[in-house]
Amino acid sequence: MIRFGIIGYGKMGQLRAETFAAVGGEIALIYDNDRITAANYPVAAHYSAIINSPEVDAVVLCLPTAFNQPLTLEALKAGKHVFCEKPPAFTAAEVQEVIEVEKATGKKLMYGFNHRHHDAVVKIKELVDSGRYGKVLWMRGRYGKSVDSSYLDTWRAKKELAGGGILLDQGIHMLDLFLHLGGSFDEVNAFVSSLYWQLDGIEDNVFAIMKNSRTGMVASLHSTMTQWRHLFSLEVFLEAGYMVLNGLKTGSGTYGDEILTVAKNRSQAPAATWDDEERFHFTVDMSWEREARNFYDAIKHDRPIVAGSTADAYKVMNLIDRIYENDRHEAENLNTALQTIKD
Repeated sequence: MIRFGIIGYGKMGQLRAETFAAVGGEIALIYDNDRITAANYPVAAHYSAIINSPEVDAVVLCLPTAFNQPLTLEALKAGKHVFCEKPPAFTAAEVQEVIEVEKATGKKLMYGFNHRHHDAVVKIKELVDSGRYGKVLWMRGRYGKSVDSSYLDTWRAKKELAGGGILLDQGIHMLDLFLHLGGSFDEVNAFVSSLYWQLDGIEDNVFAIMKNSRTGMVASLHSTMTQWRHLFSLEVFLEAGYMVLNGLKTGSGTYGDEILTVAKNRSQAPAATWDDEERFHFTVDMSWEREARNFYDAIKHDRPIVAGSTADAYKVMNLIDRIYENDRHEAENLNTALQTIKD
């Protein structure tokens, strides 16, 4: 039995404890910066007690972004396997540092890119990889939620803890799915802004368009926290068909039903008809348990991490770096142009 220590026992920590226990793990220790008043597991006096405990095989990190990279490094160096929530770090360079330590220790490290494990996404991936629909031509992702003023009191509204806004918090999932389903991007254009909440360094909207110049594949993203009606929509269009996922099965139910529409084959030009479509309705969220099982089995059977690896983390953080950099570059160009006009 693999023994887990969980650092950060809020909502996510409790969920991870439940799912790792469900797949056969033992929850040996838990810790949270806030006092834990009720728990079914032994409580550590400090997070370092979990990292250094001989009774813990794998450390689970459910923390604000600022702590993910340093504690991942600390746990790996202590000889622990690590499961860490996203985002993995503030930048791709920080992930590269983790990769080097991971290689040196030989321990398993997996990041919580949970959306890969939803049934609809698993189905899309199977269909894309089958080759029956040809290559991916373009993808479009929209992912949005709304927040109220209480958000301003959380760590996610603090640049030094969060590292960024809605792109790192939620948009990172959609970017990871783009990479998972379609491959890499070498051209990026983006607008990053705080249209409503106007927080310094915490964006509430990102509009990004990315291209693979070799294949011509293009993907567009709108990541927002001013989506007053929560929305998840992923569209994948290929040479001979398409997959459209609307909704995502979650515990809160705020993103609606998880419904995948697939064109079985290309009909006569110019377009498919409604009769060509097949619909899959996923009513149970198995993503958390599937994700936990993947990590558990990777440790138990010494298998490679196949979803949420450090390579996956580096790719998505590199893309996020470029989105932020592109927006800053465009802003600098605009300021230069305005100054030239004034002069």
